[in-house]
Amino acid sequence: MKGPAIFLAQFASDEAPFNSLDSITKYMGDLGYKGVQIPTWDGRLFDLERAAESQTYVDELKGICADNGVEVTELSTHLQGQLVATHPAFDAQFDGFAPPQFHNNPAARQQWAVQQMHLAAKASQRFGCTSHATFSGALMWHMVYPWPQRPAGIVEEAFAELGRRWKPILDVFDENGVNACYELHPGEDLHDGVTFERFLDAVDQHPRANILYDPSHFVLQQLDYLEFIDFYHERIKAFHVKDAEFRPNGKAGVYGSYSGWAERPGRFRSLGDGQIDFGGIFTKLTHHGYEGWAVLEWECAYKHPEQGAAEGAPFIARHMIRKADKAFDDFAGTGADMETIRKALGLA
Repeated sequence: MKGPAIFLAQFASDEAPFNSLDSITKYMGDLGYKGVQIPTWDGRLFDLERAAESQTYVDELKGICADNGVEVTELSTHLQGQLVATHPAFDAQFDGFAPPQFHNNPAARQQWAVQQMHLAAKASQRFGCTSHATFSGALMWHMVYPWPQRPAGIVEEAFAELGRRWKPILDVFDENGVNACYELHPGEDLHDGVTFERFLDAVDQHPRANILYDPSHFVLQQLDYLEFIDFYHERIKAFHVKDAEFRPNGKAGVYGSYSGWAERPGRFRSLGDGQIDFGGIFTKLTHHGYEGWAVLEWECAYKHPEQGAAEGAPFIARHMIRKADKAFDDFAGTGADMETIRKALGLA
């Protein structure tokens, strides 16, 4: 495993040092981060179209990062990926994820999103990144609770449509040698293990359809985030280190009562302030041979982001495991040959 790294989306702003790739990566490098995950939609930091077309531009950005002690871990298209599949009920809200010329035109907006994904695959390849972070979008999130009763076949058709939209995109990622890693997230049709399996079926078990593992979203759903790793470790190709807590009470539970984040029973917290067993997570990922980056995605209902960023790098560093290359009790090994082994079994 590599790290610590940090996702820049929650920190980018119009104010220095968060308003350019040079200054923000220097800030994060000085905090102890070794890598950065870049939001490709943020023009203050990155030009996706240029990165897809120009190796010279990509090399310039890699040089800036290297001078500041970090490297690019993955690119992210969370916002563009959301627009690959969007139900009309959310059109007005999600228009803000696309340039103004595509507002009030869902078909053009969706085509733009698909092209963005193609560009992201190529740009990732130019950076030498083998994984890419994104969302799946959602055609039926508003139907997550079956009331009114869902029409028979609607779930199957929704996933079939997701497959029709994403499989050609995944083929482009395959051509560029990059894994598309879906962050399984409430608000997306891919939000847990079962929905990811449905999606895999819809894209014919595509080898580039993989997972960005983020345990915080599983805490909010009350899903066993440790056993999840045992089930899906072969598809986990990216990792957001993000904390959360779930504290139900006599008035509210998983659905959150339309409350703000600070008032919800389930909420995101800075690393170490929530309930997640990161020791267990890092152990399981190490056990299963995860070789990607450990990337902080900072979100918290209470703590200032600069404090969260400062605390995040040492937190991740403390949890990273250098995998053992020999058994801890080898000092007591007897070097037994087969004859000795058979004697020990009473077979000699």
